[in-house]
Amino acid sequence: MTREQERLEECRDQKVPWKKWGPYLSERQWGTVREDYSEGGDAWNYFTHDQARSRAYRWGEDGLAGISDDRQRLCFALALWNGKDPILKERAFGLSNSEGNHGEDVKEYYFYLDSTPTHSYMKYLYKYPQAPFPYDDLVKTNGKRTREEMEYELLDTGVFEGDRFFDVFVEYAKGAAEDILVKITAANRGPEAAELHLLPTLWFRNDWSSWIASPAKKPKLEQIKGPVGASAVSAVHPLLGRYTLYCEGDVPLLFTENETNNERIFPGRKNESPYVKDGINNCVVHGNQGAVNPGNQGTKVAAHYRVTVAPGSSATVRLRLKSSLPAGKSAKSRGDPGPFGPDFETTLAGRLKEADEFYSALTPPSVSPDAAAVMRQALAGMLWSKQFYFFDGDQWLKEHHANPLQHGSRQFRNRDWYHMLNEDIISMPDKWEYPWYAAWDLAFHTLPLAIVDPDFAKEQMQLMLRGVYLHPSGQMPAYEWNFSDVNPPVHAFATLFLHNTEKALRGETDVDFLKSAFNKLLLNFTWWVNRKDRFGKNVFEGGFLGLDNIGIFDRSAPLPTGGHLEQADGTAWMALFSQNMLELAAEIAVHDPIYEEMVFKFAEHFHYIAAAMNHSGSDGMWDEEDGFYYDLLRLPDGSATRLKVRSMVGLLPLCATSVMEKAARDRLPRAMAGIAERRRRMPELLESMHPTGPGHFGVADRGIMALVNPERLRRILAKVLDENEFLGPYGIRSVSKFHEKNPYILQAQGKEYRVDYLPAESNTGMFGGNSNWRGPVWMPVNALIIRALQQFYLYYGDGFRIECPTGSGKPMNLFEVSKEIGDRLTRIFLRDGHGRRPVYGGIEKFQTDPNWRDLILFYEYFHGDSGAGLGASHQSGWTGLVAKVIQLYALLDPKQFLDQGKQAGFAKGAGRGGGAGAKA
Repeated sequence: MTREQERLEECRDQKVPWKKWGPYLSERQWGTVREDYSEGGDAWNYFTHDQARSRAYRWGEDGLAGISDDRQRLCFALALWNGKDPILKERAFGLSNSEGNHGEDVKEYYFYLDSTPTHSYMKYLYKYPQAPFPYDDLVKTNGKRTREEMEYELLDTGVFEGDRFFDVFVEYAKGAAEDILVKITAANRGPEAAELHLLPTLWFRNDWSSWIASPAKKPKLEQIKGPVGASAVSAVHPLLGRYTLYCEGDVPLLFTENETNNERIFPGRKNESPYVKDGINNCVVHGNQGAVNPGNQGTKVAAHYRVTVAPGSSATVRLRLKSSLPAGKSAKSRGDPGPFGPDFETTLAGRLKEADEFYSALTPPSVSPDAAAVMRQALAGMLWSKQFYFFDGDQWLKEHHANPLQHGSRQFRNRDWYHMLNEDIISMPDKWEYPWYAAWDLAFHTLPLAIVDPDFAKEQMQLMLRGVYLHPSGQMPAYEWNFSDVNPPVHAFATLFLHNTEKALRGETDVDFLKSAFNKLLLNFTWWVNRKDRFGKNVFEGGFLGLDNIGIFDRSAPLPTGGHLEQADGTAWMALFSQNMLELAAEIAVHDPIYEEMVFKFAEHFHYIAAAMNHSGSDGMWDEEDGFYYDLLRLPDGSATRLKVRSMVGLLPLCATSVMEKAARDRLPRAMAGIAERRRRMPELLESMHPTGPGHFGVADRGIMALVNPERLRRILAKVLDENEFLGPYGIRSVSKFHEKNPYILQAQGKEYRVDYLPAESNTGMFGGNSNWRGPVWMPVNALIIRALQQFYLYYGDGFRIECPTGSGKPMNLFEVSKEIGDRLTRIFLRDGHGRRPVYGGIEKFQTDPNWRDLILFYEYFHGDSGAGLGASHQSGWTGLVAKVIQLYALLDPKQFLDQGKQAGFAKGAGRGGGAGAKA
């Protein structure tokens, strides 16, 4: 067992607070819904980047390479100044939704290089230009570009020409749970010496100001006498306790308050304090010495290091933040080396060595060094993407005069969610572009997180099911822009995955976890049945369902034709939900026979959904001529038409596939007898779904639940594996390439609606225009297709083979097909035969420069033809699934998989870091 694995056990079994401190700051708190107090809900324009340096936040904090405690009371991050910028670089800059030609977009280069799950070691890199940062150029040039044009990026501005920039590395290492060593190294990559101001900053999140409804007691920072060769700051918080920040050297300490500069933001309103949030900025950038407190106290402080770095050289500053004893007590002993004695570097080196050992233990030996580096950076990105998320629905709605419990409240965003109290560390999709949780993203996050920290993955799964998240109606919150929107119901799938991972890891079942999750998921399932099956026909709606612009219409808005949609994806999701709930009930029934009845219940749900979805004829979702599933538009006059867009919507029915081992069936005799009797009495239920039951068992007597029968499976896969349709060089496209020359066009109310194959960015503003499901490759749905193919392989073995690619004359079994897709996904990030990474397309800096080419960004989605990264650039969240894909195919032997069943996918190679498989 590695030392990091021991720390994880200490967290779980002894409650040692190794995770109390971590990278829990956001990359962007401005422009979020929580900070929006505008009348009309204009979050982007109410609180802007330009205001962020001067305006105190209400609900969270942001910063470069930032860390905080797990309630974000005390925060630490790095600020920089090159002597030329108009403001300190305290946070990442990017365009708001209206400024970008494809919506909001960060315009910085920063990288999450490394992290252990307890954050005992972390490393971050920020690339800081030595020339003035081109804020105005980025805004103006992007503002002139159309949706059909590429985005104007920071490299395009020329600000990195001649390599005139600093690589600023920030490393953290824990000497103990609350003893954090900080090492900042600035490397000058340019040809001339350059000056740099380094301002590591410590501050308290503001929860005391008079404008807060229930202000807390104000904490305090003040300079104290430090040891020889160091400056020191005492930080005292009424709830967090006492900490000391040590800064190496006799460095000036600049104090101010983390309070709004009202005189700048709200002209005519006086400041509550003469020292305000932008005081350090005004002192350093404008030379205003009166902007900082000469009494050396406040709620925000920066150590002001000023260095000149020769070309090719680097400068280093060191700090140490640790909990300290109450005033008047001392823990110093004779011969104490102080905060920057020899133990500083040995501890840092030791934590890095332990991180190497940890990742070595969970990376299969057959993985190439390049793939191992990709896997490690993917997991590091996921661990860096943890964030303290704070939202008190009752308080927030009161402050907006929109709480329905108050008389005279107004209609406003999220008005129905006053029960919510979110104050947890949550895995974010992207801490700049999406600094708020999204329910279905989070479910996918838990799969790769389980590789490194199964306990944290389980905690994340349980969050959305807690009473302070889950609506009393059973609805799961979607995301803060609209908690009432609907995400795909994938939490049962992820719960099953985590159960199998833990079972392989610890050899036992956490029955309490399964029961708790199942009972809450039952509420959510019931909500779906009651709210999204409009006429009780077992066909489901749901709106956009996470696929943004994939439909010809905005599927979350009233249709221009009138009527409603019967959605192939919504119905397929519910079929998979039914299968997953059945499997969870089967696992629990081993320990509590009462749950055996729920196995029968969810088998019934699946059968009814399958019969409804596979309904033949002109008013069904299946199109016999095309061999594909489509959304069905039900018009007000009762007529129906299929919306013939070949998209991921029509592939998701393939994903509603699960096998059941004979041993599992044998443990459930009453449920199996009930299911058999129902099929006997209603043979129509079996007409169009995959044959199953006696006479139709597969390899090793496995049963199967699948929406698609063998003939439809072949017809769908023929399109999935056709390189002129869905199969791209780097994974399965979200819309078929068929629509490149054959756009789907519909006329309605005198207006043309169309879907084209768009392999890169969206050409519409639907759902903000900052994502595109009309052609690019998306990792999570590719993972679900891989899972489905593996389920079919467990049933068929070598008895089902198909050409891959279609027309190649090369037959493959379905395990080989799944691996082919997995290999194409991983190739996005790996160097090809020319040493180039497809993820970076034609960006030469990233392809050839030694200081750039091995830095991996995990984008939100990928060009359908070239594999180039698109959308949010730090979407380690579900794109981190690539780490699972790399690990899976390096560990999983197809013969052993077929012989032992799906648990082999978890058990083989399962160490303390998690199981191998992806078969929930």
